[in-house]
Amino acid sequence: MASGNVGTSLSVLIGSAIIAAAILLSTLITAVGTRFVGMESSTDDNVWLIDRLTGSVYRCKAPERGKAACDAEVATGSIAEPSKR
Repeated sequence: MASGNVGTSLSVLIGSAIIAAAILLSTLITAVGTRFVGMESSTDDNVWLIDRLTGSVYRCKAPERGKAACDAEVATGSIAEPSKR
């Protein structure tokens, strides 16, 4: 009877480990999928790209259709709240 309880306990532990691994994997996929956020500037044609994982800020500009060129920028301070119209 004791060996039956050990088998059940082991099954519960394995099941718990699988569920925990699935939750961690799901969180990782979500974090990588939403890693960058873009903010447009109303005064010029630049777009600011913010890397949520590292905190790096990039200024991107696309002179024409196609791939944009992004340069790393040193940014200090905070981002202003959008105006409510």
